[in-house]
Amino acid sequence: MPEEPCQCPDCRRFYREHDRLIRENPSLRQQQELNWAALQAFRTLAGRVLEDLQKNQPHPGEASPAPAGGAATEDNSLQQALGDLETINAHLFSIEVLMERIFDVRVPEAVEQKFQELAGELAPDPLNVDRLRLNRLLHQTPDLP
Repeated sequence: MPEEPCQCPDCRRFYREHDRLIRENPSLRQQQELNWAALQAFRTLAGRVLEDLQKNQPHPGEASPAPAGGAATEDNSLQQALGDLETINAHLFSIEVLMERIFDVRVPEAVEQKFQELAGELAPDPLNVDRLRLNRLLHQTPDLP
């Protein structure tokens, strides 16, 4: 018996977006371009936020006012966030390098047609194995927007 898909609001939103992306981008080329654009947008935004936050940080050797109790905790959490953003940017750069290789792949028209044919079958399928796998990952991510 197949596993029932989760129906929580986050998963339902994911299913709708998943199906929309397949329906609107049913070819290999469109999927390559979509993923490349999404990666670049993520890198641009995360990089800009990191730069902006780093501008507001005191430079090493600069005297900064001694933080009071609550301010020290806020400063520590900001430092942790900066470290996390640097890690995210490093991972995004690694993904970009891998995606460049994916982006170079070209397939014959018959294969593109197969992409489009199967996209119509996959988009409405709530029991898609990849979707269920992502559903499990989704529930392991504590702070979804």
